[in-house]
Amino acid sequence: VQLQASGGGLVQAGGSLRLSCAASDRTVGNNAMGWFRQAPGQQREFVATINWNGGSTYYSDSVKGRFTISRGYAKNTVYLQMNSLRPEDTAVYYCAAARGAGTSTTTKEYNHWGQGTLVTVSS
Repeated sequence: VQLQASGGGLVQAGGSLRLSCAASDRTVGNNAMGWFRQAPGQQREFVATINWNGGSTYYSDSVKGRFTISRGYAKNTVYLQMNSLRPEDTAVYYCAAARGAGTSTTTKEYNHWGQGTLVTVSS
């Protein structure tokens, strides 16, 4: 399974971006998907996850209320709508497909990763 993330870019604080992630294999529609991010010099951290059918989501405290994860109709696409962006949101954002169907918050629960897309928020 290959995951292709897109939508990153440079935005001013308070602005919005929408990230997209498309999987090459529609079978990921049976799996949870998630977004993680990694800032320079930092460990990769969990951002948001969505279960296999889109009925359950979970967010890190740092993005709750500002970011929204969703799945496309075909279920092999996942989106991350990011609003009210802050400079501390600057990072490379990675999408991933989990081994299981339920929401997953740790990297070890994911076995397929995209290449990452850079989000830069200026102050």
